Amino acid sequence: MKNIAMRIKFDGGAYHGWQFQENAVTVQETIESALLKTCGERVRVTGCSRTDAGVHALDYVLNFKSDTKIPTERLPYALNYRLPRDITATEAWIADDNFNARFSAKGKRYIYLINNDVFKSPFLERYSWHFPYKLDLESMERAAEHFHGVHDFRGFMASGGQQNTTVRTVRICSAERIFQNIIKITVEADAFLYNMVRIITGTLVGAGCGKIRPEDISDIIKSGDRRRAGSTAPPQGLFLRYVYL
Repeated sequence: MKNIAMRIKFDGGAYHGWQFQENAVTVQETIESALLKTCGERVRVTGCSRTDAGVHALDYVLNFKSDTKIPTERLPYALNYRLPRDITATEAWIADDNFNARFSAKGKRYIYLINNDVFKSPFLERYSWHFPYKLDLESMERAAEHFHGVHDFRGFMASGGQQNTTVRTVRICSAERIFQNIIKITVEADAFLYNMVRIITGTLVGAGCGKIRPEDISDIIKSGDRRRAGSTAPPQGLFLRYVYL
């Protein structure tokens, strides 16, 4: 039996996150249903991340065991015929037997988009956080610098997280204006806690609108107090950008 790894991308707007749920449509369920129709066998798919409802992925890695006779490199083409328009398989390969999409990932990069315009955009509502109040980008940039390095991020985890350790290494944390009023937050780390990127984003927004001083970020991180960090940014602006294997 082959251990097949695959990269996909998806618009998470119509799904209640990645992981299978009894009474909700999820990305995992949709993928497994398409694989059943494509390969003629029921498989259990392991994903690299348990994305929340409404979160998107420009790059997502999964793996599953299968005896399919379809050539592995052709599997994305066959699977895409069965998948809805908001999910696309882009690459497949035979991985080592011990490869696990969740535990073999060496790091992930996320981006978050903020529409910092007075008026909402009908073209961006599904893919950004509409924040109509003035943001000081320089303050956000200075705040972002304090997240770099190895820290205990327990104060940047939503309740419900079940990780063995809350220490993470952040390789990149930045804020930049990419188009008129669109601000992009980038966070790359070896691993992430539950809602960590969305809380970091909310904290940077807090710095941008003057509610949090950039120079206080290091102390907020050390405190481990969730109440001192910013709000949890809404899910629709979050994209899993790349998975490092």
